[in-house]
Amino acid sequence: MADVKYTPAPLEPPPSYETTASTPLKPSMTKGPLPRALDLPLLSSVQGRRIILASASPRRRQLLAQIGLSNLSVIPSTVPEAFSKTLSPFEYVLQTATQKAMTVYSSQIDNPDGEPALVIAADTVVVSPRGQILEKPRSEADHIAMLKGLRDSISHKVYTAVVVMAPLSSARDPGYALESTVEETTVKFGRDISDDLILSYIQGIGAILVERIEGSFDNVVGLPLRPTLALVEKVLRDDEDVRDEFAEAEEEE
Repeated sequence: MADVKYTPAPLEPPPSYETTASTPLKPSMTKGPLPRALDLPLLSSVQGRRIILASASPRRRQLLAQIGLSNLSVIPSTVPEAFSKTLSPFEYVLQTATQKAMTVYSSQIDNPDGEPALVIAADTVVVSPRGQILEKPRSEADHIAMLKGLRDSISHKVYTAVVVMAPLSSARDPGYALESTVEETTVKFGRDISDDLILSYIQGIGAILVERIEGSFDNVVGLPLRPTLALVEKVLRDDEDVRDEFAEAEEEE
């Protein structure tokens, strides 16, 4: 696969390394006009309805805004991520993202504000050259040590699973459509990266650690955008197909 040029990711505040309460947030407010949704009939069908991002990641919100999904309700899952790290990276991120989506969907389906038109969940892990799923850093020291280890290795992989859910118009079991995907990207840090540059990255001052990547850069940021859009279209089309089947059945009666 051809190498992909590195494009700096949007900066965000450095991590707090603290477990915070997952309080539902209001739809994000952005200065200036909101991005227009892509001119796709299926996306137009959910404009003005509740679209939930089951993640508190600012970068995922920024990426979804690029396809016009700006008016999001941010409701992270509160269920601990307790799956075994002995699972393959593929299975680990898929099970974790599915759990996030199902938990948030179930908690919101009877919400007085109305059931969600879409629930989008994702999980991203970094995997060492030996195939070890790396723990999320719990402190600045852990984060620095992890980045130094990734710099000193030849390359590492990033896996992101995305799960999208939408309710079905009919009562057909299970009452929702669910689609998922897992994307893999190989990342190589520059070996000439100094410890000072790593520290600057942690402090939110710098962002250029990557020498090259193979795969989607959006995947490294935390949400592969084109596969996510494909999932959104598929779950909405599933509901459209159910409505058509229901209409045909009524006509035959």
